[in-house]
Amino acid sequence: MAKAAKSTFRCTECGWTTLKWVGRCGECHAWGTVEEGGAPTSTVIPPARVSAPARPITEIDVESAHAELTGLEELDRVLGGGIVPGGVMLMAGEPGVGKSTLLLEVAALRADSGPVLYVTGEESTGQVRLRAERLGALSAKLYLAAETSVGSVISHVDSVAPGLLIVDSVQTMTSPDAAGAPGGVTQVREVAGALIRLAKEHGIATILVGHVTKDGTIAGPRLLEHLVDVVLQFEGDRHSQLRMLRATKNRYGPTDEIGCFELTDAGIIGLPDPSGLFLTRRNEPVPGTCVTVTLEGRRPLIAEVQALVASSNLPQPRRATSGLDNARVNMVMAVLERRARIHIASADVYASTVGGVRLGEPSVDLALALAVASSNRDVALPRGLAAIGEVGLAGEVRAVTGISRRLIEAQRLGFDRAIVPKDSMESIDGIEVIGVADLGEALQAALPAKRR
Repeated sequence: MAKAAKSTFRCTECGWTTLKWVGRCGECHAWGTVEEGGAPTSTVIPPARVSAPARPITEIDVESAHAELTGLEELDRVLGGGIVPGGVMLMAGEPGVGKSTLLLEVAALRADSGPVLYVTGEESTGQVRLRAERLGALSAKLYLAAETSVGSVISHVDSVAPGLLIVDSVQTMTSPDAAGAPGGVTQVREVAGALIRLAKEHGIATILVGHVTKDGTIAGPRLLEHLVDVVLQFEGDRHSQLRMLRATKNRYGPTDEIGCFELTDAGIIGLPDPSGLFLTRRNEPVPGTCVTVTLEGRRPLIAEVQALVASSNLPQPRRATSGLDNARVNMVMAVLERRARIHIASADVYASTVGGVRLGEPSVDLALALAVASSNRDVALPRGLAAIGEVGLAGEVRAVTGISRRLIEAQRLGFDRAIVPKDSMESIDGIEVIGVADLGEALQAALPAKRR
C-alpha cells in the first residue's frame, strides 16, 4: 500500500518548515508559532496572465518613485529625503513616546499638498481632533476615520484618494479573511498584506504604527518587518523630553541616520542641533564630569558623562548607572582599579549622562574613566576638554571611527582641547589634539600633575 502523505508544520513567524510538530521554531526560536500546514504538494503552477510586460531597466520611469518631503527635516533626514509614493513604513515605539503626535503633525504638513487619510483604531475622531487643535495640526485636507476593519479602510481610500495613508495602529485592525483576535499573528499578517497591496497598487505612501513588546521588539510576526519598506524605531524616556527616531531598515535611504525631537505641550519639535541638551551649563568646572563626542549614525553629538565616587560602609558597595551600559561601566572601573591604581573597589560609584541620552558606543569609555578618576581625586578636569576613545582591558586606548567629525563638532561648540587615541590623531584648526596610547597617559594629560 502507498503511504499516506505526511503533514508538514510551518512557523508563522519566519516560514521555517519541519515534518513534526515542535514547541519552538528551529530558525527564529519563537515559542508556540509552529502550526500544521497540511501535506506537501508538488503541483505544477501553470503560467498566469502578467500585469505588465517586462521591460529593460533603462526604460523604467523613476519619476514616480522619487521621495517627497514630509515637512519635518529630522524625519526627512532619517528617511533619506522623504517618503516615497507607494512605500510602506512601519513606526514602532513604546506607549506614550509620541508616535501618534509625530504622525499627526506629519499628516497636517503633508495635507498642504494633497489629501491625507488618518485612520485611528485606538481613539475616536473627536479625541484626535482635540489633540490636533492643541498641536495646531488642523487642515481641511486632513481626513480622519475611526475604523478597525481593513475593508473599511480600503473603502475610505477609494473615496478620499489620499497621497498619504496613516494607520494607527496595525495591531487594532482586523480582516474578515483571517482567524484570531486583533493583534494576533494571523490577523497582523493578513492586515499588513492587504494594506501593502493597497499602497503598491494605488501608489500611496503608507505609514503603519506598530506596538512593541516588553523587551522592545515589534509585536506581531517578524514577517511584518520583512514586508514593509522602512522600519522606524521611535525611542525616548518618558521622564525626558528628548525623542530619537532611527531607521533599522530602509530600502530607499541610509540606516545610520537618527532624528532628534523634543516633545513639548505644543507638539514635537525637530532638533537640528541637539548637543546643547546633553551638557550642563555651569560657571566653574566640577570634579567628576567629562565631555565626550559620540556618533549617532553619521551625526556627532556632544554629551556629558558624570560620575560620583563616595565612601561606603556596605560590604558590597553600590554601583548605579543611568544612560550608560552597566556592564561597560563595571569594566572601565575594573581597568581603573587594576591598570591605573585608582582604588574604588570599596567605594560607591554612580555614573550617568545628562539630558536623558543613552550612550552605548565604546568611544565613551575614556570620558567615563576620566570622570570617575576626577571624582575619586576630587580634582576637576580643565575647562574646554573633551575625551574620545575606547578603553581596553589592558588599559590601552583604542582607535575609534569618525574622529575628524567628532573633533570638528567639539571645536564648533567651543572646546579647545581633546584627548583622543594616538592611532586616531588628526589635526583640526582651533582645537589642540592630544594623542594617548593608554589610560595612564590620558590621566597625566587630563588631571593637573601637582594635584594628582
